[in-house]
Amino acid sequence: MSQPCNRNCEIKLPGSLDPKLGEFWVGNPWKIIKEGHNLSAFERNRLYFNAGGREFLDASHLSGTDSDGDGRSVVAADFRNTGMPDLIVRQAGGGPLLLFENRLPVAHHLTVSLRGEKSNRRGIGARLTAEVNGRKIVRELFPAGGYFSQAPSQVHFGLAGDAKVDTLTVRWPSGRVQVLTGIAADRHVIIDESRDGPDSIDTVTPGQTIKP
Repeated sequence: MSQPCNRNCEIKLPGSLDPKLGEFWVGNPWKIIKEGHNLSAFERNRLYFNAGGREFLDASHLSGTDSDGDGRSVVAADFRNTGMPDLIVRQAGGGPLLLFENRLPVAHHLTVSLRGEKSNRRGIGARLTAEVNGRKIVRELFPAGGYFSQAPSQVHFGLAGDAKVDTLTVRWPSGRVQVLTGIAADRHVIIDESRDGPDSIDTVTPGQTIKP
């Protein structure tokens, strides 16, 4: 939509259409439905597993996530408080919400929330680097989502068979850098920008409400 502030704008067709592919053109996107078109072709959703950072494996059919219900957004979050992110899908047909439980083998993890002082309160924009048994895992806290969705303001580290994070470096939006060592896995922690050393970490107990 090249003219989002002008709902009456009509854009000319930029080229030829291929009817064999079902292509169509509407000069004003607000008239798509009025002119009898539908942007959804009910393509099946896809789920891919990252195979060690080298390739992706298609697990759509095996996991049952390949719904044709016109999916509009998806959020990965720990809905069951198990330390293993699940998936929730919002769709326009076939039921409004689908929740897919994570039933993969249990592994170690660390969930991190931030409490900013000079930075924004949630630490949005912070960059976290976990050093675990010789490897680095980098995450950035940007809880952006898709259409009508937003992920929690948390960072999740999957640690596989490692029971601790050797070093966790937090680079705050304010420019402050915190380096924390020897953090035990399998828990949810809050890191406070205004405090130093091990005392900057609070552990969240299951069911606890995190104050903003």
